[in-house]
Amino acid sequence: MLRAILAVAEEGTMTGAAKVLGTSQPTISRLIRAAEEVAGDYLFWRDETGFTPSEFCESLIAEARDIRDALRRASLKVAGEQPGLEGRVRVTASVFVTTHILPPILADIRAKYPSIRLDVVATDSTENLLFHEADIALRMYRPTQLDTVTVHLGDLPLGLYASRSFIETNGMPTSVDDLRDHGMVGYDRDDRIIRAMREMGMLVTRNWFTVTTDDQVAYWQFVLAGCGVGVGQGVVAERSPDVVQVMPELELPSLPVWLTAHQRLRHQPRVAAVWEMLADGVGGVCG
Repeated sequence: MLRAILAVAEEGTMTGAAKVLGTSQPTISRLIRAAEEVAGDYLFWRDETGFTPSEFCESLIAEARDIRDALRRASLKVAGEQPGLEGRVRVTASVFVTTHILPPILADIRAKYPSIRLDVVATDSTENLLFHEADIALRMYRPTQLDTVTVHLGDLPLGLYASRSFIETNGMPTSVDDLRDHGMVGYDRDDRIIRAMREMGMLVTRNWFTVTTDDQVAYWQFVLAGCGVGVGQGVVAERSPDVVQVMPELELPSLPVWLTAHQRLRHQPRVAAVWEMLADGVGGVCG
């Protein structure tokens, strides 16, 4: 409960708190309500700008921060003092990267370091390194958390792809109008594809999308199945013999890949070993 209270106080919204803690807004709301029932008083005043801590809540925040910081220091100390190339290393990455890029790299790590156990968190939420929710994180954006070591591994090229069966049925798109007429696989609530293509001068609307999903693993499966033209990572498409690139002359933005860890753990032997192999393996597939 204290983490939820502190996150809402610092972020000002339930949604922001949920993002920081890697959970859902309803879960944060339930925790705050439960805490208010236990305390017998309001913790936040709610208005159109967000959540403002009540006077009672303000009295808790300093103590909550002290408890959080103490737990963080204790967790990092315990993790950092475990010696040798053995023990557990917790790695987090997006569901898509975990599914399509990490498996052979993780297998190589296990073959080279059989005494290291890997806990892999496949999630599109942000795992908090400062709370030791992960030892190493792979991100598609530059992390901004304090007390972390971050390295840019490179960029993953993106392109437009379609299944061979889709092309055989509908023909190969050669223009923006063809993309609209053929139909595309798009995101549902996520507007990144629309924004990116508009920045390239294409007046894309949601009506261009014949099938949508915000689950990126499912998205790629829809492209493979022939549901329409879709955006894909080049390295994954190259491993998929049943897809072909569409309009390769279009230069889509690349995805930056960052490797990050807490600075206290970065050079701990087992974490360092996994870090180096992740850097080599993932960096090797980046453009």
